Amino acid sequence: MNISLQNVDKVSAVLTAQIEKADYQAQVDKSLKTLRQRVNMPGFRKGMVPMGLIKKQYGTSVLIEEVDKLLQEKVGEYIRDNKVNMLGTPLPKENNVNFATDENFEFSFDIALAPEFDLALSKEDTIDYYDINVTDEMVEQQVKMYTQRTAKYEKVEEYQDNDLLKGLLAELDENGNTKEGGVQVEGAVMMPSYMKNDEQKAIFNGVKVNTVLVFNPAAAFDNNEAELASLLKVKKEEVANHKGNFSFQIEEITRMIPGDLNQELFDQVLGEGKAHTEEEFRAQIKEVIAGQFAADADYKFLIDVRNYAMNKVGKLEFADELMKRIMLDNNKDKGEEFVSQNYDKSIEELTWHLIKEKLVAANSIKVEQSDISDMAKEATRAQFAQYGMINVPDELLENYSKEMLKKRESVEALVNRVIETKLANVLKEQVTLNHKAVSAEEFNQMFQ
Repeated sequence: MNISLQNVDKVSAVLTAQIEKADYQAQVDKSLKTLRQRVNMPGFRKGMVPMGLIKKQYGTSVLIEEVDKLLQEKVGEYIRDNKVNMLGTPLPKENNVNFATDENFEFSFDIALAPEFDLALSKEDTIDYYDINVTDEMVEQQVKMYTQRTAKYEKVEEYQDNDLLKGLLAELDENGNTKEGGVQVEGAVMMPSYMKNDEQKAIFNGVKVNTVLVFNPAAAFDNNEAELASLLKVKKEEVANHKGNFSFQIEEITRMIPGDLNQELFDQVLGEGKAHTEEEFRAQIKEVIAGQFAADADYKFLIDVRNYAMNKVGKLEFADELMKRIMLDNNKDKGEEFVSQNYDKSIEELTWHLIKEKLVAANSIKVEQSDISDMAKEATRAQFAQYGMINVPDELLENYSKEMLKKRESVEALVNRVIETKLANVLKEQVTLNHKAVSAEEFNQMFQ
């Protein structure tokens, strides 16, 4: 079998494969013999059908199948062995082949080639790097969350902000009397601190157990159908029928008393013996938040590297018509309109992919199995951290990460994260960083 590649221009080529009878005949004969053992044909015992009949009935289809398999195998080998920097897959040209009569075949394919370009980053290249400030307020919010987890709940006599109220809720008529047939909810529970209307919220200031007050739920909760339906125990579509005042007889007031900042809490959150004082505890919480921000900063850094590198490389040349054919071949169900609308964005993503590949190769970045396993654990740890769970046992991390590694799409995402993490670390040392201190709010606005 002879395979050759002829460049049409810098970004496209034609691959030609010439197949002779000697290349495929042995495998075709083997497949026909195997088929003969399975074929049932009237007048013949199974496995005893004459080979002539087998060839007559199945010979062409077996030939097509074996030639196709041979073609895919050898073309793939040629591309790998000759390091053809191909984009997409080979697209068959219109080949004049007759399997019923010919013994030798020639197939041609259009090949899209990746454009050649140079890119090197050094200290002469300056790229922004955003250092996100960890404020005392952030630390306080995190500490407050931990103390709320170990909170106790006490029954009190007088309402304060953030207390929970429980009582009898009754709909009133226009005269302020209990409405006949109106909504009544026993054991209704609410937190006035969640009310959107300050005037309605103020009605509850300093109220005591057994107090009966009048307020307007629709005004208090800004006509939020979901909240009102939950409070009044009616369907969302019925909420509009209950816009008036309600009486509320307070039967119970419950207050959350945050847990103490003590050694038990420190050990529970951080692990045994990691902190012994409130100052040490807060310092480590600050480090955890800073670590989460560092990952976000690296993500933004790579976005800026992408923009910087793409501007430095400039617009790359692609075999546009051929690339559109490849895109259409991969999205047959979506059609030409989809290709037309998404081609430019696809080329932009492909350009970054090629740039990233070049940077990865230039810096000899490799991905080992241990890297993937470690990243799975870090991803799991980060998921727990979002819910304030810092001290997660290694066994639990191991179990969760193993489940993640069972899914192919998860493994692909982890491999990409490993590559990007290693690339960010290398490039931070390679280029000049223009450090910019920003607040979390300012940083988040960059993604809006």
